[in-house]
Amino acid sequence: MTATIEVPKRGLPVTIITGFLGSGKTTLLNHILSNQKGMRTAVLVNEFGEIGIDGELIVSSEEDLVELNNGCICCTIRDDIAESVLRLMERSAKIDYLVVETTGLADPLPVALTFLGPELRDLTRLDSIITLVDATNFAPDLFNSDVAYSQIAYGDVILLNKTDLVEPTEIERLEKRIREIKEDARILRTVNSAVPLELILDTDLFQSSSLPQEEAHDTEHGHEHDHEHNHEHDHEHSHEHGHSHRSHIEVDGFNSLAFESDQPFSLDAFQNFLNELPEAVFRAKGILWFEESPERHIFHLSGRRYTLSSDAWPRQPKNQLVLIGQHLDTAKLRQKLQACLVPAPVQG
Repeated sequence: MTATIEVPKRGLPVTIITGFLGSGKTTLLNHILSNQKGMRTAVLVNEFGEIGIDGELIVSSEEDLVELNNGCICCTIRDDIAESVLRLMERSAKIDYLVVETTGLADPLPVALTFLGPELRDLTRLDSIITLVDATNFAPDLFNSDVAYSQIAYGDVILLNKTDLVEPTEIERLEKRIREIKEDARILRTVNSAVPLELILDTDLFQSSSLPQEEAHDTEHGHEHDHEHNHEHDHEHSHEHGHSHRSHIEVDGFNSLAFESDQPFSLDAFQNFLNELPEAVFRAKGILWFEESPERHIFHLSGRRYTLSSDAWPRQPKNQLVLIGQHLDTAKLRQKLQACLVPAPVQG
């Protein structure tokens, strides 16, 4: 929907995937490689031999790099992450997105700080930290581990994986334990690490304020990461990820609502709609038309935060909005959106 918008480049967006051994990180990487569309994604991993890449997808393979025919490239991490990233960016003409997998026993903080440090902060934009938790392998003392604790504490999104193998009461107990570590954790229940890519990529969820104070102070100079203020969240390319056909969006309760109308919204009514939005709506994006404004408004929502930017309409105004979440009552949401529309004038 936003493919025609010209915006300044803000640095290569980076998602860090972390999680304990066996939590499903490699499965998630495979999921990303199989379902991303329209983007050239680079995956930086400890050993890409562990990723089961379909031989028919491989275009070329070198000692530490595999190129796939869907535009993705996989590269192994050398001793230094910053060096590996710079090398990857040098040898590949165009990368739209970078996904970095940490080892299962790694604290994600040093990896995050690498992208906020002087070598990479002007070239990259740390988008989010995704933490996978194995619901079948939870023990009460697991999070007594400093590493496991950090993986939860710094995760912008927690994927509670393998929930099909665990009783609901156990899942609820685990979610409660996670919230003791991170009160406002966004927890998504998943099976086989399957999650709509819109919920984990290009979400702008990372905030440097979530880092320990001394670490945040070290990185705040020269690195703008305050997402609450004026973050222009539109991009040069569409980022629809090929989900118009919703091939895997409805895995494990994930569903979406696509809303279109040739009538404008009332700005106040839409604001009230956002204020009452269920927490189960994790992501929303769209092109909005308000009766009160002659401009086109580009809308992005991640969690409770949203941005609106505007430009001129290139064509006839209309409303186009997609809401994505888990177990959404789409009929009720559609009804509420319908109520936000300004009725067409009666032809007399």
